[in-house]
Amino acid sequence: MRAGLTLAQIQQLPAVVDLVTAGRALGLGRTKAYQLARAGQFPCRVIRIGKSYLVPTTGLLALLDARGGDTEEDTDG
Repeated sequence: MRAGLTLAQIQQLPAVVDLVTAGRALGLGRTKAYQLARAGQFPCRVIRIGKSYLVPTTGLLALLDARGGDTEEDTDG
């Protein structure tokens, strides 16, 4: 299992990140992140551009602040 991103690492990300990076920040694996995005259930705002999914870093930070910064493990499933 890959470790998730720390809050400090997330704060250093660019304004918008790909779905896999956003999922990692939330402790989600690639498959689960895409499943949630396709179902419209990703826990923060997702921008769809063509076939790409992008997530604003501000949304990640707001969500993690509400969750208390829980970003430790990657759970693919």
